[in-house]
Amino acid sequence: MNCVVQSTGQQQCKNYDSLLVLASDLQAARAMTVSAGMFSCLSLLILFTTCVQNEDANPKISLVAGVGLLLAGLLVIIPVSWTAHIVVRDFNNPIVPLAQKRELGACIFIGWAAGVLLLLGGGLLCCFSRPNSCSSGGTAKYYSNSSAPSKNYV
Repeated sequence: MNCVVQSTGQQQCKNYDSLLVLASDLQAARAMTVSAGMFSCLSLLILFTTCVQNEDANPKISLVAGVGLLLAGLLVIIPVSWTAHIVVRDFNNPIVPLAQKRELGACIFIGWAAGVLLLLGGGLLCCFSRPNSCSSGGTAKYYSNSSAPSKNYV
């Protein structure tokens, strides 16, 4: 929205007519936010896939979903922090007219909370998506050799 203050003190605002009229930072923020939504939806679809019968693939699927959620969290936090920086910078700038100064609203804090929750969920999925130790070849198995003479040592 563009607002203009006239000499009479009256303020006139006009909505953006097109997406191409938006500032480049808002276009980039919109693209990152849409990408974050797509990554989070895709990660949740991958996570809740129940058609995989192979038990060895389940930890890998959880790891891919966790990385997707981590990426979505970063794609949310970057534009929200960027917008908050611009708002604070313009608020403290004496050259910017009073009518164009904005304050941090609830959407900034909701965006930060959403980004932190996405990062937390992705991090937890990545941490707990390890393969089961009973199915891996990392356990040592010892076999007794029956041909060796058994001696009892005191």
